[in-house]
Amino acid sequence: MKLKEWIEYLKQHQLSGLRQYIITNPPWMTGAVAGIMSVAMLQFGMWQPLEYLGYKTLFQIRESEILPNPGWDSRIAVIAIEPQSLQKYGKFPWPRNRYAELLSALKKSPPTAVGFDILFLDPSPKDDILAAAIAANGKVVLPRTTKEEPVASLKAAAAGVGHIIHEPDSDGVSRESKIFRAGIPNFGLVMTHRYNATNPQNPVLLPQPNSMQEQKVWINWPGKTENVPTYAFVDVVEGRIPENALANKLVLVGLVATGFDQISSPLNKTTAGVYLYAALVDNLLNQRLLRRLPILLEILLLLGIGPLTSWILSKGGVKERIAIALGLPVVWILAAALLFGFYFWWIPIAAPIGTLILSGTALQLREQYEKQQLMRLFEQHVAPETAQLIWARKAEIFEQGELEPQELTATVLFMDIRSFTSISEKMPPRDLLNWLNNYLEAMTDCIMDHGGVVDKYIGDAIMAVFGVPFCHSEYAEIQQDALNAVAACIAMHEKLHEINQQLRIERKPLIKFGIGLHTGQLVAGTVGGSRRLNYSVIGDAVNVAARLEAMNKEIVSDSPFNLLVTGRTFAYVRDRYEGQKVGAIQLRGKKEETVVYAILGAK
Repeated sequence: MKLKEWIEYLKQHQLSGLRQYIITNPPWMTGAVAGIMSVAMLQFGMWQPLEYLGYKTLFQIRESEILPNPGWDSRIAVIAIEPQSLQKYGKFPWPRNRYAELLSALKKSPPTAVGFDILFLDPSPKDDILAAAIAANGKVVLPRTTKEEPVASLKAAAAGVGHIIHEPDSDGVSRESKIFRAGIPNFGLVMTHRYNATNPQNPVLLPQPNSMQEQKVWINWPGKTENVPTYAFVDVVEGRIPENALANKLVLVGLVATGFDQISSPLNKTTAGVYLYAALVDNLLNQRLLRRLPILLEILLLLGIGPLTSWILSKGGVKERIAIALGLPVVWILAAALLFGFYFWWIPIAAPIGTLILSGTALQLREQYEKQQLMRLFEQHVAPETAQLIWARKAEIFEQGELEPQELTATVLFMDIRSFTSISEKMPPRDLLNWLNNYLEAMTDCIMDHGGVVDKYIGDAIMAVFGVPFCHSEYAEIQQDALNAVAACIAMHEKLHEINQQLRIERKPLIKFGIGLHTGQLVAGTVGGSRRLNYSVIGDAVNVAARLEAMNKEIVSDSPFNLLVTGRTFAYVRDRYEGQKVGAIQLRGKKEETVVYAILGAK
């Protein structure tokens, strides 16, 4: 296997861009592309449905008391126009003197402010009565639209006017409120201003208008709306509520009957619109509006998560990648939940986790592409196992042009054709090459089918190794390599019988081979100089196997396979195969002789 040559081939031919792609486009760049895709999805609103789901989930977790739950501010109450009141006073809308009756009843339990979530845009015969009651109360806040104001007499008597324009999100849930619209303050903000007016010594900090035409805030729903102190309109008017129940409260009056002014919250599928302003007042009083990351910071976050994720994943193996892929989303969700529960931050959940998944998937696809291209290049030139090694250690190849050496224990096979020189003298070169290639292909298949790697062809000889490219150190693994080698030799003998039958029919020279096997220590790595490198194994085990193969010409035994193994190899396979001791060889540099066995067959 000529790694250096094939790397040069990689540069110059059909995969010339792959090496450049791998070197100049490190893994983090794949993540950067994923980050850019995520930002594009953010801009097109593709993450929004999942973010909305995450928003609702955070509120539900907090409501279950897993996170600290602030609950509704006790200074807020609602007077509800509900079915009982409608039954008593008739269909809505009511004559405006009815609201004057409510304001009169509240004198016994005077609130800090009274806000009517009911539009009074058209004049009516009872306006003077209501205007007088509003003026007498002095703390009434009225609603308006962006373009239309309350009746002039009512507006003049009111303590403040605020807009009640509201737009739910695409899933129907009310998450935000326009705190200023065209310079007009929100109804809930005006209510809170009334609180400051009655508490000048301890005012709350409130949003101020700026040059923007529209300012919005994110609602931090304190809980389910059933938990807000709510009193029926008719009960308040007729004095059936506890004494001082509404004293010093910020009271909101609105329709809560089914079919009127319905909205959704993250905790209530259906509720009344008046509770949206109750939630806004609660948030303003306690400085707990939800906070969100600025869009620019969110974009930078996604652009950072992509390359960082790819870089981290590229450094780990399968187990590490699984741990990271499962662990990082969990960590992010926990962080989002803690920030939400303790600091009222609503940070994005879906987009960061989605970016993480995109980055991991992109990295996997990139590596799969690289592997396919590299394997396609090498698949006809090296064994699959060696190709796997090349892939696993591709960084060494592309950066250094060679593989670092590694020590291992393996079984080496040497085999060659008997009397090949005399055969080659009698055959035309082209016929000889076809004859030899057919034989080599058949023998190679047997070797590779049994887990061996063909190291090299030396004319008619084959050198193969069982136990590379992955190091085997356990006894069972080394034994299995030796068993695989013997099984491959027997398979080659059987295949040779078929080949010879065909050669006999074609009147071509028959083939007889000899094989030597030895199991021992080796060093595997790139061998050669700067202009030519081979990936091979070297060591004493190679020399011993080569000597055994040559001994087949000298030793006569009862073996039907022309297969000689050393005593060490036979020790690994003796439980599975019969063997016959046929002699010993004295190897240069060794004091003891090496015992040689002939394999007779499977037990």
